[in-house]
Amino acid sequence: MNLLKALATVSGLTLISRVFGFLRDAIIAHVFGAGEATDAFFVAFRIPNLLRRLFAEGAFSQAFVPILAETKERQGMAATRELVDRVATLLGVALFVVSAVGVIASPFIVYLIAPGFAHEPGKLALTVSLLRVTFPYIFFISLVALSGAVLNTFSRFAVPAITPTLLNIAFITGAAFLAPYFDPPVMVLAWAAFAGGLLQLLVQIPALVRAGMLPRPAAAPWRHEGVRRMLRLMAPALIGVSVAQISLLLNTIFASYLQSGSVSWLSYADRMMEFPTGLLGAALGTILLPSLSRHYADAEHAEFSRLLDWGIRMTLMLAVPAAVALAILAVPLIATLFYHGAFGAQDLFMTRRALVAYSIGLIGLIVVKVLAPGFYARQNIATPVRIAVATLIATQLMNLAFISWLQHAGLALSIGLGACMNAALLYTSLRRHKIYEPQPGWTYFLMRLILSVAAMALVLIVTAPPVPWWTAARLMVRAAALLGVVGAGATTYFAALYFLGFRVRDFARQVPR
Repeated sequence: MNLLKALATVSGLTLISRVFGFLRDAIIAHVFGAGEATDAFFVAFRIPNLLRRLFAEGAFSQAFVPILAETKERQGMAATRELVDRVATLLGVALFVVSAVGVIASPFIVYLIAPGFAHEPGKLALTVSLLRVTFPYIFFISLVALSGAVLNTFSRFAVPAITPTLLNIAFITGAAFLAPYFDPPVMVLAWAAFAGGLLQLLVQIPALVRAGMLPRPAAAPWRHEGVRRMLRLMAPALIGVSVAQISLLLNTIFASYLQSGSVSWLSYADRMMEFPTGLLGAALGTILLPSLSRHYADAEHAEFSRLLDWGIRMTLMLAVPAAVALAILAVPLIATLFYHGAFGAQDLFMTRRALVAYSIGLIGLIVVKVLAPGFYARQNIATPVRIAVATLIATQLMNLAFISWLQHAGLALSIGLGACMNAALLYTSLRRHKIYEPQPGWTYFLMRLILSVAAMALVLIVTAPPVPWWTAARLMVRAAALLGVVGAGATTYFAALYFLGFRVRDFARQVPR
């Protein structure tokens, strides 16, 4: 299997999902703006979405995939099917219970997550109503994560990569066409989340059938040794993998005390950050973890290190220009995507502050998604957990330091700087334990990368119109101008890479399917 081709497939399909995600956010911003209703929805959806990232895509996937890959390599298909059946049964029962408790305890959960809403009874009540509809999303999407983990382990990356598009389509349909039929209208977004989660689960079933891995109910799943090993890995992995999500949750608590709209500004900026982190970090992590797990299971330590090196280089080559471009083009991006309808000038500039602050830590956010699998593929949980705890503490101290003078932007900055700290500590630990040894040519690689990014940044600054132009121009004109500026910057960057000696074939990497 060509990893570069697999990365292109996953990133390409993820790009489609992210484009629909931007369209979804643009429509939500147009219809609902940034205020009490959107604050309530973003908090209500953030809770099950956070649980998804913590349990499903975070701790569960990182604990389950290495054990699944090891079972597949060492014990064969029958044992692999049994493991999938046992894990799916246990996960399904646990998720049903969690969803039921979440619906019942919604008032307490909202008060815990957004205590500042208690001073606005209408906002608090609306958030509770929205959460009761959105909470079952965690049931559907966690089973989607199980399906995706199985398919990715079998090198079937396409279906899991395109599946999130269905959630965005549900949001777009609801906000654009169905909102007037709900009271209050924002309630349509909660039902769209419910429907989107269900659709994502249903579309996975045919792919699992083709792979021969459709789960079947199993008795006493907790007695299976593979399940017990997975649970032992999951408990500490909740912190180790998902420190950024815990920080986002704590940021919601802080933001709930700031002026109305703060939660929404952070959410819109965070959605824009998810574009490069999903396109690059999540895609790389998705294809790296199964391959790293196979190399570890087969005791191929040199190949393990070389694969990590490939992942880090690919990350830097794509994440560094993305971070620089986000900072330079913050106003053009936000103006084009959101500046219309109920989303006003103040919302634009407040979201810009958050996005620029986030962009400072973009490289760290993406690199973590590549470095963390270096530990989890080896079923080493203790090291990243210690690092994550230190990072979480540092992030909250930065929150306290920044929030008084930077307001919501200070919360975004602390997330980014914390991610950079997390990445630096993970890298240092990989080197200290000799898990990762850099391959030759790093100095030359970085010099050429920096020169290419500098050329791109210069072109973006020169070609982008000034801020007043973006707020005055019509939407379609803004969109055309943004495409032109981004195209010029991307062309310059890749042309500079080619001129300085980078070739696509140099990054092709074959691994066993």
